[in-house]
Amino acid sequence: MQKKDELYAGKAKSVYATDDPDRLILLFRDDTSAFDGEKVAQLEHKGMVNNKFNAFIMQKLEAGGVPTHFDSLLSEQESVVKRLDMIPVECVVRNISAGSLCRRLGVPEGKDLDPPTFEFFLKDDERHDPMVNEYHIRAFGWASEDEVEQMKALTFKVNDILKQLFLDAGLLLVDYKLEFGRFKGKVTLGDEFTPDGCRLWDAATRDKLDKDRFRQGLGGVVEAYEAVARRIGVPL
Repeated sequence: MQKKDELYAGKAKSVYATDDPDRLILLFRDDTSAFDGEKVAQLEHKGMVNNKFNAFIMQKLEAGGVPTHFDSLLSEQESVVKRLDMIPVECVVRNISAGSLCRRLGVPEGKDLDPPTFEFFLKDDERHDPMVNEYHIRAFGWASEDEVEQMKALTFKVNDILKQLFLDAGLLLVDYKLEFGRFKGKVTLGDEFTPDGCRLWDAATRDKLDKDRFRQGLGGVVEAYEAVARRIGVPL
């Protein structure tokens, strides 16, 4: 497979075209950012850890019946993925209160949420990813009613699979966000799953082992990512 032009450069990943019109190369860079790009840094080995972490999780999800864009690892920091027609919304599930939920609703951090909450957000950095609902999504033509229901069902299926995976390793899956797209007409997970896009706490101590370590200046970001990876069995 031949790597061609860069199509997109995000905050921590770059996407490249290939000689296969249905496949892309996803590069996990060592960059990290928070607060819509206001805080940025380069963290050595982060790209490698996230690439291998994501590959491991995607394979677990595929085995559990969740269609994903992941095809294969290509290098230490690159993976081959399917080219999707992306749906411009983020699906967020929260099992424990943290982050923006606490700020918006005035609830304390660390409250177990039963049932978990589900929220849609428009993927738009300039507008700070505003919350939207199913009516907005259908009215603006971002996705059909059936696609909305599929995204919800798949997001909760991911929760069922990964909550247990992490719990078995002594970790709590606090919350996470997912993006979906269409591949040959089928709704497909088109996002990474790494500690950059979810919150993970130690089940015993509730120590934060995710990107909040960077957001809150706690240090040891990559070390925390590596510790989580080792605990769930990611071969680094």
